[in-house]
Amino acid sequence: MTGRWGSPDASLPDLFARRRAERPDATAVVCGPESLTYAEVDASARGLAAELVRRGIRPGDRVGLQVTRTIDVPVAVLGIMLAGAAYVPLDPHYPAERLRLMIDEAGISCVVGILDDERAVSATGVPVRGHAPVPLAELPTPGPDDHAYVIYTSGSTGRPKGCVITHRNVVALLFAALPLFDVGPDDRWTLFHSMNFDFSVWELWGPLVTGGTVVIVDPIAAVDPDEFVELLIRDRVTVLNQVPSVFRALVQAHTAAGHPALALRHLVFGGEAVDLDTTARFLNTLPEGGRPVAVNMYGITETTVHVTYKELDAAALGGTDRSPIGAPLPHLTVELRDVDGTPVPDGATGEMWVSGAGVGVGYLRRPELTAERFVERDGVRWYRSGDLARRLPDGELQYLGRADRQVKVRGFRIELGEIEAVLRNDGGVRDAVVEVVNGRAGGQFLVAYLVPGDGFDDRLVRVHCQEMLPSHMVPSRFELIEAVPLTSSGKVDRAALSSVARETATAGTRGSGAGARIGPATPS
Repeated sequence: MTGRWGSPDASLPDLFARRRAERPDATAVVCGPESLTYAEVDASARGLAAELVRRGIRPGDRVGLQVTRTIDVPVAVLGIMLAGAAYVPLDPHYPAERLRLMIDEAGISCVVGILDDERAVSATGVPVRGHAPVPLAELPTPGPDDHAYVIYTSGSTGRPKGCVITHRNVVALLFAALPLFDVGPDDRWTLFHSMNFDFSVWELWGPLVTGGTVVIVDPIAAVDPDEFVELLIRDRVTVLNQVPSVFRALVQAHTAAGHPALALRHLVFGGEAVDLDTTARFLNTLPEGGRPVAVNMYGITETTVHVTYKELDAAALGGTDRSPIGAPLPHLTVELRDVDGTPVPDGATGEMWVSGAGVGVGYLRRPELTAERFVERDGVRWYRSGDLARRLPDGELQYLGRADRQVKVRGFRIELGEIEAVLRNDGGVRDAVVEVVNGRAGGQFLVAYLVPGDGFDDRLVRVHCQEMLPSHMVPSRFELIEAVPLTSSGKVDRAALSSVARETATAGTRGSGAGARIGPATPS
């Protein structure tokens, strides 16, 4: 059955072709002063697809993608798909060994974009544009069950794992989630996140399926919150998707700029636990008629970007549930189960098992891991998320963290986000991240990494914590850092925190005034 945007059995190129036929001269993508219409994206993508076919790419193959933060992103993704292949994002900032592992495991012979041959070893680079277009009939026709992309995520063993997602998985997400938002051809979505992070799938195809415009966030605006605020204003962005740790910096820049008016209609969070206090503070700075609808969407790469939807209205922002993720999207089912796979009663904590049209194929060439995490019970295929939640009396879900990373200190179960929120509410602290660290004597203690702001006073910070938190939740040590380190996906790079703190402290000893350690140096 064909719906508002096309058939749910269509491939992503099929849905794009419908929009191209309806609005060929509409702007599909902008990046700074550059722009491409739907017809121009289509012509360039077909030229790229033809070149990939000439180079031996066949349906079912995988092609590396090393294009990011340029106007060519939609062309590259669509071109790879029109060749019948799936794209595999390859972040040029990844270590060479990690890139080699991904390229070898995925069997990649071609990489679209700028390629460093020395790092990529056997793959050859293909420019995005400049190829002669061909009639669409001469290209392969990808089907709904063909692979759309393979995105590598971190593995607990240290070896990354490639999550395989089909066109049908993505289309099911779009057809289930987009109706929850009032979006259409007049909307302008930022593509902020790296293509290595599956949040980018939603950011790219949300506008392209609905006839809107993709606003590429350039490399400068991606790391400079002040520039990002300017981009939101200049490009009249209406749909903004953010990881909460990045959003905090954006809110600070928006405040410093004097709370300028924005065209935002929708503000979507994902990737990390939502920061309700920062969100409420930001919304309250906007005029009542100009506040976007804020939504939290818990998601998993293996189940295609988003799993749940929760509108952050006034009740949610001021409620006692500090990590509300809402209810499953219409195309998915979430059950909470114990370690044996038995459903737990309402109100009890259980692992989130996800089933439905968004559940991906599995892990590329990792049959044992796929069998462990993608399981079948009573004829239903489930993905075991490893995330804990409980079902609230109203039927919605409360996220409780990872099942394999319980945070306990001296026998107390601790929500690190609660401590971080207290620290961020201190007037002299711009941002904060709290971690559990193993002591020399085998015990564990809390370390808070702080980005100091105007009026920072280390003694007052400790007093503030002691006034607001029980003693077992007061960090044993505080480290000052210049900025919270982030991964390429925009999430907090927790592995880098200690090294960043050491670098900041070293800079401080050289007379820059930055960097200090507050509290015991070696708690046990």
